Amino acid sequence: MTARITLDGKVAIVTGGSRGIGEAIARTFVAHGATVVIAARKLDGVTAAAESIGREHGADRVIPMAAHTGKEDECVRLVSQTIERFGKVDVLVNNAGTNPYFGPLLAADNGAWDKTFEVNLKGYFWCAREVARHCLGREAPGSIVNVASVAGLMASPMQGVYAMTKAAVISMTKTLAAELAPSRVRVNAIAPGFVDTKLASAVLKNDELLKHVIDRTPMGRYGTPDEIAGGALYLASEAATFLTGHTLVIDGGMTVR
Repeated sequence: MTARITLDGKVAIVTGGSRGIGEAIARTFVAHGATVVIAARKLDGVTAAAESIGREHGADRVIPMAAHTGKEDECVRLVSQTIERFGKVDVLVNNAGTNPYFGPLLAADNGAWDKTFEVNLKGYFWCAREVARHCLGREAPGSIVNVASVAGLMASPMQGVYAMTKAAVISMTKTLAAELAPSRVRVNAIAPGFVDTKLASAVLKNDELLKHVIDRTPMGRYGTPDEIAGGALYLASEAATFLTGHTLVIDGGMTVR
């Protein structure tokens, strides 16, 4: 079989899809044949993203849903409503994230810990669990793509709580991949470097910190959401059917130094 970078006939869920990396992934998936449910906490934001994508590729191919992935019942509802509407889910991209605290790890309060772990880790697991159970129940293959970060691969001063959630996401990816592989449900992760998104604004809008990032990146720049979306497309597609448990680093070379 010739490897195909396509999602024709697939139904995908992309969380955190109202902007940034999530919106870019949703747009790329729709452009390559998928029907995509994009979810975010605020319905107005995700609706605007869906309308923008729909103008390019057809409004029936992208559906907005409001879901706070830091709450288990909303993760369950997101997956169940997608199945009710389209009959199946083939692909899940866990992308919703938060980073409410920027500062020394020792000064992080319990609220920052709880919020970050609920959205960045528990939400990923709850969504993955529901999609995996669905795929197992219909004895069908599936692909789960977890958006992690290079912050989970190295020391990340001033972003310690966020980084720990991303390290845990990478660990969860490997364990789920091993457990689900016999059932043809693949689980992989992407570890972006610094990308021009709202979540990275604390770094990218600070001249001193931005210079530090660029100096550490062999390509001499930060990335764009579209450059991450291509990796998600590959991992979700039939071109990657023998790939599971892998973390695809897309960072302009930052982690090779």
